[in-house]
Amino acid sequence: MDQAERHAWLRLTLTQGVSAGAARRLLGAFGLPGAIFEASHAAMARAAGEEPARLLRAPVSAELERSIAETDRWLQSEAASLTTLADPDYPAALLELTDPPLLLFLQGRRELLGRTALAIVGSRSATRQGESNAEAFASHLSACGLTIVSGLARGIDAAAHRGALDSDAGTVAVVGTGADVVYPASNAALAGRIRRRGLVVSEFALGTPALDYNFPRRNRLIAALSRGVLVVEAALHSGSLITARLAAELGREVMAMPGSIHSPVARGCHRLIRDGARLVESAQDVLEELRITAARPPAAAPGVAPGADDAGAELLQAMGHDPVDLDTLAQRTGLAPGPLSARMLELELTQDVERLAGNTYQRLRRG
Repeated sequence: MDQAERHAWLRLTLTQGVSAGAARRLLGAFGLPGAIFEASHAAMARAAGEEPARLLRAPVSAELERSIAETDRWLQSEAASLTTLADPDYPAALLELTDPPLLLFLQGRRELLGRTALAIVGSRSATRQGESNAEAFASHLSACGLTIVSGLARGIDAAAHRGALDSDAGTVAVVGTGADVVYPASNAALAGRIRRRGLVVSEFALGTPALDYNFPRRNRLIAALSRGVLVVEAALHSGSLITARLAAELGREVMAMPGSIHSPVARGCHRLIRDGARLVESAQDVLEELRITAARPPAAAPGVAPGADDAGAELLQAMGHDPVDLDTLAQRTGLAPGPLSARMLELELTQDVERLAGNTYQRLRRG
């Protein structure tokens, strides 16, 4: 689009006090934004109400001028672009929403919005096992041709993005901030890699900070862009369950990984499975649920990497797959507390076990 058309879209979408619903009604009545701003106050008021008409007919504020100028500068950044409801490559999947974004800020591989996609989401307070699973599944499934969509949060989201970055199918990060803002800051390096090799998407104005009420809105885009949603770990009140619910309402497939009955971040997944989500134990389960046949599946399915040696194999076997405390483990193995603690430290260092709250341990290696 030319500059005048771009500025009209930005003026329509960024004017404070004009809701997306009002803007959609105006677009329905007049067509492109340029025609809206040429309409009379009376005509605009008939279409969207007095207040939106007043705000849009008023002179452009200094704040709005700064936002438009900031967007113009940002569009000079590498691979930065906008897409609007009027563009032929606007994601058709988003049109299934009752409130599709009028405009999206994009940075990266814009063509990924048209690819077959899977959302992988989960807890910000993920276990190392959960992150390992998310990264391995994302790597395998992206190699099978699925673009991996997630929200660039800590934990499962970040692991899913990392796993998919090296494949041609790539990864899409739908963020709840402006496209130029990284939240959390600890994901800055990952966000940079996604901008270069994947795609960052936002419906929020540049500079928008991390506001709690924007993240549920972000989740509806994750759900809509994907053929299905895989929840790896989630507490009972996790935002990932919102994404899963939205996906189900849109007719997308909902899948979840089971976990230990003692783990708080497994309870949300167990509730989803109880309510009808597909229980997933392998990447093949995901492909079957989505009715996808991989043309060139990777040689190895995702799984937990073995440790450097098998010195702790018997101890791992005694741990089982649920969190266990040292007293219980001492009873199972017959080891004295001192030697047992030393062995557990060795297994922590080789990332075969993880220390949890309450001085309990979770096994990470299957073996």
